[in-house]
Amino acid sequence: MPARPNLAENQRQQLAEFGERLRLARLRRRLTAQQVADSAGITRVTLHRAEAGDAAVTLGTYIKVMAVMALDTDVALLARDDTAGHLVQDAQLPARRAGTTFPRRIRLAKYPQLRSIAWGLADDAEVGPTEAFQLYERNWRHVEMAAMEPAEQALLAKLTATIGKGVMNV
Repeated sequence: MPARPNLAENQRQQLAEFGERLRLARLRRRLTAQQVADSAGITRVTLHRAEAGDAAVTLGTYIKVMAVMALDTDVALLARDDTAGHLVQDAQLPARRAGTTFPRRIRLAKYPQLRSIAWGLADDAEVGPTEAFQLYERNWRHVEMAAMEPAEQALLAKLTATIGKGVMNV
């Protein structure tokens, strides 16, 4: 097992809470520690360390334990919404040419299709242009183009032309 990293108290607390959530998930499924450890290909001791939030347990081990309990899709949520990075990226966007400008913050309430695919955000929330474009790309299968209002079509066209550089990966 790798050496224990030196973590701040809040980071140790987050790991301990994560480990406890794994333990509770195992118990809710009525699985023994030995069953989960065997299925994950680790020792029972390593599983107990993971459930205790031991910082020396590798991320791969946590993922294997999550997979045994069908929680591995949650890994895709880690660092997915990089809000701080999007703010920095949006601030560094080049100046827009005439006719392609849009607000620095896009109010979801003004664009019904965008609002419908921004599931985790309040209806009156605002997002940056990059985040709005990424919402459209990630959730395109849920967008109803026939129901999209002209203002939202224009916004999407501008986002695709500037942020997507003319391409929308759907």
